[in-house]
Amino acid sequence: MSLLVIGSVALDTIRTPHGEAREVLGGSAVYFAVAASFLTAVRMIAVVGEDFGEGPLSQLRARGIDLSGLQVAAGRTFRWSGEYSDDLNQRSTIATHLNVFESFRPRFEPGDRNVSHLFLGNVDPDLQRFALNETKPALSACDTMNFWIEQKIDSIKRLLPAVSGLLVNESEVRLLAGEPNMFVAARRILDLGLRFLVVKRGQYGAALFVGGRYFAVPAYPVEKPIDPTGAGDSFAGGFMGHLARTGRDDAATLRQAMVYGAVLGSFSVEDFSIRRFALVTPQAIEARCADLRGFMSLDGSGT
Repeated sequence: MSLLVIGSVALDTIRTPHGEAREVLGGSAVYFAVAASFLTAVRMIAVVGEDFGEGPLSQLRARGIDLSGLQVAAGRTFRWSGEYSDDLNQRSTIATHLNVFESFRPRFEPGDRNVSHLFLGNVDPDLQRFALNETKPALSACDTMNFWIEQKIDSIKRLLPAVSGLLVNESEVRLLAGEPNMFVAARRILDLGLRFLVVKRGQYGAALFVGGRYFAVPAYPVEKPIDPTGAGDSFAGGFMGHLARTGRDDAATLRQAMVYGAVLGSFSVEDFSIRRFALVTPQAIEARCADLRGFMSLDGSGT
């Protein structure tokens, strides 16, 4: 099975109570692809500027990510800077400079039309629909954000019946459905034609709605979170990576994918950027997955 991700690559400057990281590798496609690469082969389609440099590229190549779809455009790479509150629960954006990402349009190779799994990162929903029509995967999922929901709600509603699933946070679910209750909002969104909906809830874990059933996974307990940036994208990478690895999308497999998403997201927050992933092993991933299953088991067995 193959997994293709389309999204952003950025250079981030981040300040948290634990320090500051300047011009470090970030972006939705980066966190997603790095997390998913522990579970399956990943190809990335994105854009960077002429200033991107070999250093960030080498970090991605070290994970075996296929970068043949990474465009280098004239101009500067997308940059974002932000600061987190003392408890890491509130984030303030200091500056956003889209640069070459503002005019990004994905370019596809013939092989992309046979991709089995596609994840559409947080970009313009019209661009997401274009990418979906160009690839026609067996299973697809997408992300979105408040800005697109407020500015392009009709485009999102045209997109959702064409994808298998949607992965968004709790506030986005409520905004998209126009309903304050998460459970009612989830049902309304599924009625738009989705097979499954994943609601990312940060430190409270994540929820899965599929086939009229509800399933929740807690966040893996991290003793010293450093930087929450990219945790949701890392969750999505673990989730989609497991689906691509197994080639299945039944309810049981979707639940297991939630566990892998939570675990990959937990590693992401333990350092700035993707630094923590350099020390992650498949054994460490499976150990945390076993822990998490145990946390959810009534008898502590994890079965």
